[in-house]
Amino acid sequence: MSSCSQGPVKGEAATIVPPSSSTASQGPPLSPSTSSKSPELPDELVQAGWAKCWSRRENRPYYFNRFTNQSLWEVPVLGQHDVIVSPFKPYSGVDGKLSLVLFQVEPSTPISPSTPGAKPWSSAPDEKIYWDLDVQTNAVIRERPPANHLPPHPEIELQRAQLVTKLRQHYHELCHQREGIDPPRESFNRWLLERKVIDKGHDPLLPSDCEPIISPSMFREVMNDIPIRLSRIKYKEEARKLLFKYAEAAKRMIDSRNASPESRKVVKWNAEDTMNWLRRDHSASKEDYMDRLEHLRQQCGPHVTAVAKDSVEGICSKIYQLSAEYSRRLRQTHLSLLQDPPTEVSASPPQPRLVYCYPVRLSISTPPLPRVELHFENDVACLRFKGEMVKVNRGHFSKLELLYRYSCIDDPRFDKFLSRVWCLLKRYQVMFGSGANEGTGLQGALPVAVFEALNRQFGVTFECFASPLNCYFKQFCSAFPDIDGFFGSRGPFLSFSPVSGSFEVNPPFCEELMAAMVTHFEDLLDQSSEPLSFIIFVPEWRDPVTPALTRMEGSRFLRHQLSIPAYEHEYRSGGQHICKREDMYYRAVHGTAVLFLQNDAGFAKWAPTPERLAELTTAYRPSLTRTPSLSSPGPATTPGDRDSTPKSSDRTQTGMVSPGGHDNNNSSSSSSPQDKVTAV
Repeated sequence: MSSCSQGPVKGEAATIVPPSSSTASQGPPLSPSTSSKSPELPDELVQAGWAKCWSRRENRPYYFNRFTNQSLWEVPVLGQHDVIVSPFKPYSGVDGKLSLVLFQVEPSTPISPSTPGAKPWSSAPDEKIYWDLDVQTNAVIRERPPANHLPPHPEIELQRAQLVTKLRQHYHELCHQREGIDPPRESFNRWLLERKVIDKGHDPLLPSDCEPIISPSMFREVMNDIPIRLSRIKYKEEARKLLFKYAEAAKRMIDSRNASPESRKVVKWNAEDTMNWLRRDHSASKEDYMDRLEHLRQQCGPHVTAVAKDSVEGICSKIYQLSAEYSRRLRQTHLSLLQDPPTEVSASPPQPRLVYCYPVRLSISTPPLPRVELHFENDVACLRFKGEMVKVNRGHFSKLELLYRYSCIDDPRFDKFLSRVWCLLKRYQVMFGSGANEGTGLQGALPVAVFEALNRQFGVTFECFASPLNCYFKQFCSAFPDIDGFFGSRGPFLSFSPVSGSFEVNPPFCEELMAAMVTHFEDLLDQSSEPLSFIIFVPEWRDPVTPALTRMEGSRFLRHQLSIPAYEHEYRSGGQHICKREDMYYRAVHGTAVLFLQNDAGFAKWAPTPERLAELTTAYRPSLTRTPSLSSPGPATTPGDRDSTPKSSDRTQTGMVSPGGHDNNNSSSSSSPQDKVTAV
């Protein structure tokens, strides 16, 4: 038990409810020498919510903030901690009204490796740090009630992992049985992302309440690989072989399906004409074969699409129905583990107060969690639950500990820390699949130097698409508020409504998600008169251009646009929490568009001036001290190859080379099967 010795309060009149009487009644022990030597807190810290308390267990003072529930052994420094709006310094909102924020919390003794019984998890080896958790937020939101998500539990997470793996296997079997193809790479991962944009179901990962049932993303990607997948090619013989395979597969498919006589006639004639041309012309170049393949696809594509449409829609429908059934099964099991049944969250107050953004809080208390074992293998932390092991390097494990310390308010003793870390790692492992380098492009990040330049020149303190594993700031939005909230997440970006602030936006390259993101930008910028700025990093796809990029380039809030050429910039791997040091960075094989969307106040405060843009561009250049991989996580290409520039149809094959954040996602091709271009 600890006690607080609060100094005199100055400022505007406000009523602060003190901690519980049992806590307040405990006076500090008779140790005048220690008390007299401890510095008293200045009025500024007292007004910010800080008070000096005494730890009976440690027999020394510590400092507690009643607004943020933070505990520190050292004297706090004003402005270095994530403080909600002080009740004595009200924030003037966009409506000009003053808002007061009061929080009632009980002090808790901080845990550190010096505390008896605490584990020295923070003793990470000397390595480069890819984050800065000391940056304070400038993002202001309207106060919101706790979220009604079910708290994470290792038993449920283990079942969810098994069901998602089973669903992936069903998808693989359906593609083989019905279409004779392997599932397009990353298509299941992008399906999860695209569905969650519109899903109204309860499960954090499995879609269960979506309209329409047929996923445009999954349908488009499967159809793009029919009748065969157009793989990347580099030599003439490969082009010749691919042309022959396409003609043969199109003819075989039209013979085996219920096609119209006209379709049969067109496809058979073009396929036989192509085969005859291949037999008699042996001096053709690679470009001749590629041109012939493009002509064949234009002639046969519409007919092949017509006969495959019902079958591919059946695949999409079946996967969604299985997902909805698994989701219902999981929720029933999850509810049975809770001690108290969930209740509906009360509606927000009519005029919610303006506060600095804070992590997601859950309205449902967490039941006792089972034990998770922890051991270290060299520099890797291994967490095991019922034989299922997840891994994270020691540096990122320490990062999760810091994020948990800053953000979690219901576990001051870290009793649930290991269980929640296991759930977190398992969730992201399951979402992105188990293949080599699979999913790493879905949660990649900008280089550290770029984040530093964004913070220094444009006041950026917040990431709109990230995860606890790849975030640079401790303020970020992510895909899974139920588990990420304990590690600092402010929830999914599409549900996040800031009033002011400066934000970095590196979305997963899922076209449906990016389109919804742009709509959200427009609404937020239109509604706020406070300084609001979004700096967006998206792939510069021009053949054809993505709808999201077109809309942003035509937005009335666009203040400036940069184009970073391919191979002249790099990204940080989405698998940074487990990958080798030499695989941490990789070059982008396509250009990146950087767009500045700002309202008038945001433009006045964080204008993209030539000096600021010059520093940002310099920071984006690859470091000369390392050789980033060109093939991890995406396939390697060479700039000198005339056909090496990926086009729209290659997005499903090359989306991995351009990372996004988490919400939370890679690209799915926006082209129809007949619009696919020849493979590279």
